[in-house]
Amino acid sequence: MEQSQVAAIPPAHIRYRLTPLQRLLSMVPGIIIVASQVLFRVDGGPSGLYLVSELLVRCVVPIASRLFGVTLTPSAAIVHNLRRRTIPWSSVQAIQIESLFGSRTVVIYEAGGRRTRLRAPITAFLNWDRSFEEKFHSIGRWWLDHRGPDWVPVPPPGARWGSPPVPNGNPYAPPA
Repeated sequence: MEQSQVAAIPPAHIRYRLTPLQRLLSMVPGIIIVASQVLFRVDGGPSGLYLVSELLVRCVVPIASRLFGVTLTPSAAIVHNLRRRTIPWSSVQAIQIESLFGSRTVVIYEAGGRRTRLRAPITAFLNWDRSFEEKFHSIGRWWLDHRGPDWVPVPPPGARWGSPPVPNGNPYAPPA
């Protein structure tokens, strides 16, 4: 069986965001706040806080959670957080998975020592993403394919050229 020419062409960019279930779960605390404010208002309490929390739940949270993620382009990784940030592939030194409070996220290490934790893809106990490993490997493969032929590893900040090698072989690995 032959592969069509359309399927053989790599995409111009890849975008990873939170899954729809993850976006829905991020709204649960806000829904609980609105429900408690409704009950408070029914008892005769003031309604100003209710209106503010309702505005946050219905407008800000769904929009903000939809914007978080990363876009992979041939020249850079564009990180979408509250502020948009572009990380050129030539300055990326490592891409790893890190755990924080039970959730696993993808972290990009740059040559200058800066590390950027991506908000998506992410996976956790109640915030599960079935394709998290596949997305992580896709980001890593995209970096390896697009970092350029003149890319060279840079020692991490604080490491000396004459110092002994790092035990696990990856100087950008988090401390054990």
